[in-house]
Amino acid sequence: MPASGGGLAAGISLSIKARHPAARVVTAEPELFDDHARSFLSGKREKNERVTGSICDALLTADPGKLTFEITKKLSGVGVSASDEEVLAAMAFAFRELKLVVEPGGAVALAAVLAGKLNVKGKVAAVVLSGGNADPEIFARAITGY
Repeated sequence: MPASGGGLAAGISLSIKARHPAARVVTAEPELFDDHARSFLSGKREKNERVTGSICDALLTADPGKLTFEITKKLSGVGVSASDEEVLAAMAFAFRELKLVVEPGGAVALAAVLAGKLNVKGKVAAVVLSGGNADPEIFARAITGY
């Protein structure tokens, strides 16, 4: 699921783990803005060096939220990232195959799955797609391949 400050990720993690304690919950972030993934590895909140430079602007925060990180660290603890090009491909896939308009930050988890960064073959997987606030220029790039 997409992770910025961690509110959505914490809430979904709580819900999933309450119903399916053995489920594996994974956060997804833009490449080079993987503060959650790095924080999970170190056990403490890590900062991004910058907060601009990705089409996934909805997810660009300095670091995971203090309260939400404590929740996601316990319930998820695993993070992946996707490049802007992978996110554009995921946005196009969501539009073509799912008939959904998804903003870049909301497509980052799907991008990670489609790019093979999570092994879901033969498994039941749920991918969180969030936000339809796609900038027209970026959305056009996604669906036309430019």
